[in-house]
Amino acid sequence: MAARLKLKDVSLRFGGIKVLEEVTFDVEPGAIFGLVGPNGAGKTSLFNCISGHYKPSSGSIMIGETEVAGAQPSALAAHGLARTFQHPALQLHATVLENVLLGAHTRLSGGPVEWSLRLPRTTRSEKSLRIEARALLERNGLGWAADLHADELSHGLHKGIELCRALLSKPQLLLLDEPAAGLPHAEVEQFIASIKRLRDEEDVTVVIVEHHMGLIAALTDRVVVLDHGRKLMEGTAAEAQSDPRVIEAYIGKEAADDAA
Repeated sequence: MAARLKLKDVSLRFGGIKVLEEVTFDVEPGAIFGLVGPNGAGKTSLFNCISGHYKPSSGSIMIGETEVAGAQPSALAAHGLARTFQHPALQLHATVLENVLLGAHTRLSGGPVEWSLRLPRTTRSEKSLRIEARALLERNGLGWAADLHADELSHGLHKGIELCRALLSKPQLLLLDEPAAGLPHAEVEQFIASIKRLRDEEDVTVVIVEHHMGLIAALTDRVVVLDHGRKLMEGTAAEAQSDPRVIEAYIGKEAADDAA
């Protein structure tokens, strides 16, 4: 079941530096939500707060009815959160299938002792997950690569592997950090279709950090625009693209005045 994500007054400081300042927004269950802004706006820092890699200095982060601000990533996985990164962190000398299976750690039956003894319950669980992981790779056009090592494949394919790894955890809330960076146009179109299908078929809430405005416009229901760690505006992608404040944040005041 898709999760609701709610942020209220989330701030982050490193020493005397304000990275985020009182960011508030609400993502409805099952929405595809965009987080955009110029370089240095605080988008990835906010993602790091949501996913447990940073602890906010203040504010509230709710997944469903649970307060998760400051929780560890492993605890957040148990609450249905999965995340991809701008630069995929794969085990390069492992196979694609082995990399995807790493996403299933929250779904494995039995504890460490049972796994070390290879008891029947654990081997059945592993076999079932392997079948599911191969099917997931097939649905995302990567079935042919399942038994290849990750270092044999391109950066663009690494992003697809990482997405499959996240999906194997059966997330209720999926955070995607610049998933289209470095992808050719044809693969961006395929990605848009796959995320729409994912939302419709798997009932998951998706939040995307992305610079590719064509992708944001094609995918998202709503967006929040950040600038210098603050929420600049919230609305549809079309509203964001025509908002003078957003144009100024992206291209500078003089250029915005000239364009007007």
